[in-house]
Amino acid sequence: QVHLVESGGGLVQVGGSLRLSCAASDRTPNNDGIDSLGWFRRAPGKEHEFVGIIRRTEAFGHYADSVQGRFTLTRDSSKNTVYLQMDRLKPEDTGVYTCFGDQDASRYWGQGTQVTVSS
Repeated sequence: QVHLVESGGGLVQVGGSLRLSCAASDRTPNNDGIDSLGWFRRAPGKEHEFVGIIRRTEAFGHYADSVQGRFTLTRDSSKNTVYLQMDRLKPEDTGVYTCFGDQDASRYWGQGTQVTVSS
């Protein structure tokens, strides 16, 4: 099983920046490694929304159109940690951001961290 712990959420003004971190630990017996790491978010009253994903074999992330050009994913494979740098934040970026990790055919989830963008 993969265990994920997020950090870095908080309150920021419109146009500001935040960086979220997600530390993943592989507790499976085979220690096969974590294939992909990424983020979803849920805004108040809205559906769960994909934010971005970065695969173990790639140096760049893939993003939702709503955050493309403002959010950047980086991954430190030695620490099994993924970072979500969020710039030029908008009120509609407010929500609970949840990290996920994929290993083989399973997806694991963190507990989530709140991001609030005030206008």
